[in-house]
Parts: sequence; structure tokens; C-alpha cells
Amino acid sequence: MSARPRLLVPWDESLLSYDLGPDHPLAPVRVELTMALARDLGVFDAPDVRLVEVTPASDELLELVHDPAYIAVVRSALEADPAFLRRHGFDSPDNPVVPGLHESSALIAGASVRAAEAVWGGEAEHAANMAGGLHHAMRARASGFCVYNDAAIAIARLLELGAERVAYVDVDVHHGDGVQAAFYDDPRVLTISLHEGPASLFPGTGRPDESGAKGAEGMSVNVALPPYTGDAGWLRAFHAVVPPLIKAFEPEILVSQLGCDSHALDPLAHLELSLDAQRAAIAALHDLAHQHADSRWLLLGGGGYALVDVVPRTWSCALAEAAHRPIPAQTPTPASWREFVLERTGQQAPESMTDGSPATFRRWVDGYDPADPVDRAIMATRAAVFPEHGLDPLP
Repeated sequence: MSARPRLLVPWDESLLSYDLGPDHPLAPVRVELTMALARDLGVFDAPDVRLVEVTPASDELLELVHDPAYIAVVRSALEADPAFLRRHGFDSPDNPVVPGLHESSALIAGASVRAAEAVWGGEAEHAANMAGGLHHAMRARASGFCVYNDAAIAIARLLELGAERVAYVDVDVHHGDGVQAAFYDDPRVLTISLHEGPASLFPGTGRPDESGAKGAEGMSVNVALPPYTGDAGWLRAFHAVVPPLIKAFEPEILVSQLGCDSHALDPLAHLELSLDAQRAAIAALHDLAHQHADSRWLLLGGGGYALVDVVPRTWSCALAEAAHRPIPAQTPTPASWREFVLERTGQQAPESMTDGSPATFRRWVDGYDPADPVDRAIMATRAAVFPEHGLDPLP
């Protein structure tokens, strides 16, 4: 094994204990199937990929983002008054109270912090926690299936360790509102979220004019895309916004939330991406980390509710990309994995690591079309934040 692995993954099956109930969309089987697929594809067999143990985040780490009183509520949630719980976002279909809520949530936060520390300290070039990316949790409130905001906690830990420029790119179909809120007034953190627009999807935020508080103008970036945006529009938006801002900001580390609920098969949203477009975005983020973030890249999971057909394939591609062993699109899924999926879920697994999409797009420099709703969304974002970074919002 090399002294400095390309990819470090904090992992053991205890991360699957974040289980909000048998009928909840955020089913831990999606992470289980992801890790099984990556293993069967040989991603973890490479000599420069290392799996390490997971320890829960301490209260001290959680308090970098969350109110101590809220942590106490989470810890005692099973005994708390329902009305009191509802004031903190619990006792709802999205965020039910289940046994071990604090312990399982702290474990995910601990894995993301361990990954962040490994990359920042030079222990590994890249690190990933695919059970993480719980980006909706607020300082004193659970939200959108998320109890502790591991992404924000990992970023706060990086700042505590001395980072002065952290870029966070969130490609989940839902706005990364909790991470934005945590750093809305902090000029050290650039948050970029590409998501379905707030008029049609939870959490109802993420408009272009949410661009940062005084002293951090232009540091919160929101690309609010219309429903039914497909590969060509989404990739056009990504490349029109993300690379120019990352290049201008020159972060010391890139943190990516890789929610894959933007896929056409996802049951909870209305974008229409393919696995191939998601793979292309992951590869582009990897390139940006090497070009502009001293090769430091932290990958986190996020949303994704097509539990068999989408999540395992997209996130296995992410792990393989981070290991510098990208999976060719036409690769068959291993027979051993398909058998495991059938045994574990009763569903037939996809047979290929592609949806067959070319994932092509027209670049922004080729011209702005004001009649195109995707182009209007891109221009609204560029107009809101590009001047703050010394960039021209026009093509």
C-alpha cells in the first residue's frame, strides 16, 4: 500500500444504522448496495484505496454547527414531549423519532469529519463518506430526513484546522439549505447548489438572490433549474457556473455533496438526468479538485431514492473516479452484485453501468438564449454572484 492513498473511505456497517423506518424513503439499503457494488467492481481492491474505522462525532464537534440544546433534544428524543419535538423538526413523516437517533447521526458526522481530516492533513488525496451529505439539518432543527448536518460539520472542522478557502458544491436535486445557512455570512466558504427550483420542490429555498450576507457577498451561489431539465440543460448550467467560480475562488479543498436524486427515475423530484450525466459531473468535480484545490477532494453522499437502479451505480462511479479508476460506461454490473440485490431487495438490478445517454451539452460561450428557461436560470445566477468574484456574467 502506498504511504498516501488516493482514496480513503471511513466505513463499517454501523453506518447503516441511520434508519428512519421501513417505509422511509431514505433507506440505508441504498448505501449498502453502493458499497457492495463498489466492492464487486474491484474499487476497494486497489493498493491505494484504504477503508478505515468509523467513530462517532463528539458533542464538541457537533457543536461546531449545532446548538447544544438541540443535541440534547436529539439524544433524548424518545422521551421528549411530541409538541416540543415538533418545534425542533421531529415527530413528522420526514423526520420521525426512532431508537438510536443521536448515535447513528453522530456516527455519520464522525465519518465525514474523519474523511475531511484525512484530506486536509495529507493522509489521503481524496476521501469519501457515501452515507453522509445530510445537508438540510439546521442549527437547532431537523429537516428533510437530516438530523446532524455532517457536511457543514466537516467544513467547520476544516476551518477550525486552519482552512481559509473551502468550496462546497452540492448537486443534489434539493437545495443545500442547511450548509448555506451555516456559512451564509462566512467569506471563507463558497457554497454552490444546483437544484430544482423552489417553486416546485422542497425546501422552497435556493433562489439566485440568496447570495450571501454582508461581508460574504457572492459566496452563496444558487442555480435554480426548472422541472424536467435533462442532461443537456443541467450540464450546461453546471459548466456555466461551477468551473468559473472555483477557478476564481481557488479553494484549498473541494467538498462535494453528490445527491443523485436529480436522476429521471427518482420518485421524489422532477429533473431528468441520466447516470451518464451524473458520472460526467463527478468527473468534472474531480478535475476541478486537481486543477484548483491542491487535489484535495472530499466526497459525500446525499439524496437518492431510486434505491436499486440509480444510487448504487452513481455512487460506485464516484468512488471509482476518486480512486483514479473510472468505470467505463459500458461495464456490466457484476453478476454477484445482481444476485445480492435480488436476495436483499427482491428487485432485478440493472445490468450495465450506463443509461446509454451521450450526456452532451452546449457550452455557455456558444451563446445565451433568453427564450430558454434553463438559460434564464443560468443568467440569473451569474448576474447575482459573478460580479462579486470579478467575473463577467455575460457569455
